[in-house]
Amino acid sequence: MLSQPVLIAAALALGFALVIALVLIARPNARAVPLSRRRPAGYRRRSPVSGVAEAATRGVDRVLAGRSLTLTERLDVAGVGLPASQLIVIVISAMFTALAFGLLLGLPVLGLALLVLIPLATVLYVNIRTDRRRKAFALQLDETSQMLAGSLRAGYSFPQAMAMVGREAASPTSEEFTRISNELRVGRPLSEAMEHTAHRMRSDDFSWISQAVAINREVGGNLADVLYGVSHTIRERAQLRRQVEALSAEGRLSAIVLIALPFGLTALLLVANPGYIQLLFTRPLGWAMLVAAAILLIVGSLWLRKTVQIRF
Repeated sequence: MLSQPVLIAAALALGFALVIALVLIARPNARAVPLSRRRPAGYRRRSPVSGVAEAATRGVDRVLAGRSLTLTERLDVAGVGLPASQLIVIVISAMFTALAFGLLLGLPVLGLALLVLIPLATVLYVNIRTDRRRKAFALQLDETSQMLAGSLRAGYSFPQAMAMVGREAASPTSEEFTRISNELRVGRPLSEAMEHTAHRMRSDDFSWISQAVAINREVGGNLADVLYGVSHTIRERAQLRRQVEALSAEGRLSAIVLIALPFGLTALLLVANPGYIQLLFTRPLGWAMLVAAAILLIVGSLWLRKTVQIRF
């Protein structure tokens, strides 16, 4: 049975949602001419739920105006198609839904844990996608520089060669080079656009390509030969990077196993003996142990990450 405070909180939440629904459905229409008559082509009537979602999204847009550039750029680098405001609305909605789910189950600690874990999981997901796209971009740079050099030898100008790479290369190189070509069309300097891409993708190799192109545009010379030389250097660095990843694979696997082990044991005990493990979620001492375990797990994860992350 649910406790009385939980039932009161659930009843208040349902009552608040019912009041909002009634206001949205029964509100008077102040338009003199229906919107369907003013926009007959392609008009689609919005539901009250979609209206609330769009209003919340516009509110987040106003709050983030002038301050969401970093978040928007991070989502773009990660390849997430959602705007920053919509992602924030979805995450906040999921947080309160998880909290209400925990309260209805009579496990407020579970609800609070999900309330914290959902934004952390979102940030982790964005970081993982960002790292994967940056690694893919770095692995494709050897082929990219060869494509640029081959296009230059075929008679293309350098902006035309970059546009060709944007059409022919694989993702994420094609997307980044298309972005550079679009920036060149609106008047951004070539060296600045390439350095911005190198900063976005955190690629020292692409920064070298940018510097080689900038020097060649100042002093002249055969840019195709320069790009072939840079391609050889990038290929050797990629080979060294793969060797380092192979040697550190055992440490990364050990870190993954050690981090996943507490969650696996908790799931096993929830299935095998629920009464034994539920004491952690229903007693103050269990709550304190969970908090301490979470802190130790975070510290250990960061320590293992620094141990197996080799920079060269």
